This record gives sequence, structure tokens and C-alpha cells, in this order.
Amino acid sequence: IVAVLRVSPVAVLRGLGTAYVNIFRNTPLTVLLTLCVLGLSLLVGLQLSQDLSKDAFRWAVVGLSLYHAAFVCEAIRSGVNTVPAGQAEAARSIGLTFTQSLREVLLPQAFRGSIAPLGSVLIALIKNTTVAAVVGVADTAKLLATITENEGAQLGVFFVIAMIFVVLTLPIGVLSTNLSQRLAVKR
Repeated sequence: IVAVLRVSPVAVLRGLGTAYVNIFRNTPLTVLLTLCVLGLSLLVGLQLSQDLSKDAFRWAVVGLSLYHAAFVCEAIRSGVNTVPAGQAEAARSIGLTFTQSLREVLLPQAFRGSIAPLGSVLIALIKNTTVAAVVGVADTAKLLATITENEGAQLGVFFVIAMIFVVLTLPIGVLSTNLSQRLAVKR
């Protein structure tokens, strides 16, 4: 939705999309998650669950979603920019509206050019889930702390946790690179 706003011919909508991207891309994730979990949940009283740990988790999901939506928007917008201008002109010349030309002509081609950047955004999202630990959401960082307190093998446990992230992100990187090469527009 934000990407559509960013490429909209309506200046007000384009401005809203630009403002969203600029605000959320330039706000540190830690600040955004703290604002969601502590500010909205505890101070303002907006709760997504009665259970405090579930509420923190859900607010972390909201914060991560808002943050990464700006990056997904820019990845899709960069894909739209790879579509030759003649494609949009041809869509307009046969009478398609802006929405129809986006749905039928531009976005299908734009997704082909957006695969690699979207893969990078997904990898960043996986890595950024550890930031949620700063605001009290239980994740692998808490597990790491618990294991090292009980077992005493800090370096080994840290290596195992790091390898979990490699196992999660490496296939995504390889897959997005392969898809990007296979589906690239040949010119």
C-alpha cells in the first residue's frame, strides 16, 4: 500500500507515502519498539492482550511491521522504477486507469525486479527480531542468557545461536539471488 502511495500520480498521496518512508526508515528500530511496547502499551494503556508478555510480543510485531514496511515499500518502488516508461504509457494509451495499469502491467514486472531487495529486507527482519529483546520480548537473546547462566559455556552457546541465524538467513539469501537472476528482465 505504501509503495502504491509512493508512485501515485496524486501529489498528496505521494507525499503521505514519502512521509511514512522518511519517518519510519529514519527512526531507530529500538526507539520505535520502545515507543510501541512501553509508550503505547504501558503508558497510554493500549493493550493488544491481557497477558503482559503476549502484549509485548504483539507490540513488537507491530513495531517491526511498521519499520520494515518502509523498506519493503522502497524495494517495490525500485522495482517499479525498473519497468520501462513505455509500459505505463502503453497502459494509459489503451485506456487503463492508474490502478488497472499498476495491477495488470507495472506491479507484475516490478516484483521481478524487487526480488533481491525484498530478500535483503526479509534477512534484515530476521536479524532485527533480536532488537525486540531490548524492550522485554522473549527471544533467542533471553534464551542465550539463560543457557549461559546455567551451563557456563558462553562461547559455545553463542556460536550455536549465531549458527541458527546463519541457517535461517543463508537459504533466503541464496533463494532470493537465484530467483532474482532467473526472473530478471532480459534486455
